[in-house]
Amino acid sequence: MALARTCKIMFTTGLLSLAVACGVPSAHDGTAAIGAAGSPAGAGASASQAGNDLKFGADHRFANGVTISVGSPQSFKPSASAYPRSPRGAAFDVQLTNDGTTTYRLSGLTVSATAAGVAVKQVVDTTQGFTGITDAGKDVPPGRTVHVTLAFAVPQEPVQLRLQIRQSAADAAVATYCGPA
Repeated sequence: MALARTCKIMFTTGLLSLAVACGVPSAHDGTAAIGAAGSPAGAGASASQAGNDLKFGADHRFANGVTISVGSPQSFKPSASAYPRSPRGAAFDVQLTNDGTTTYRLSGLTVSATAAGVAVKQVVDTTQGFTGITDAGKDVPPGRTVHVTLAFAVPQEPVQLRLQIRQSAADAAVATYCGPA
């Protein structure tokens, strides 16, 4: 019991530390240092919010050649059947391209979000087409691209949102996107 509480406190402290960094200018404009060191952040997009943060719309290439891009958040009002209930949702188009040499298993994709430093839940709203990763068992062969739309519950007022994307839950490399939602 105490171990679980300690882990939760450490996790929350880490999230708060990350939230504080959001909005700090970067010394390495245009790069994402986590994952493949010095990897390009994409055409015209820059990592100007913090040393490792990307703007929504930027590309991040992981060391194995998988490239990910997260579009700008689109605000929406969740339907009455949405879970969890929330005054507002933020939806993201995620594009994953396998530029590597091996097949990528989409079930490994892990996306988490925080709003103003507080963890937020993914919204499932089938009425509006937000169903999460529906093809989680799908393989993405080299040279192929998949699109996924994800949504998260956010407060009614505008907030600083941070998305963290990992190729798998056990992977240390993370692409972090941060911006207003």
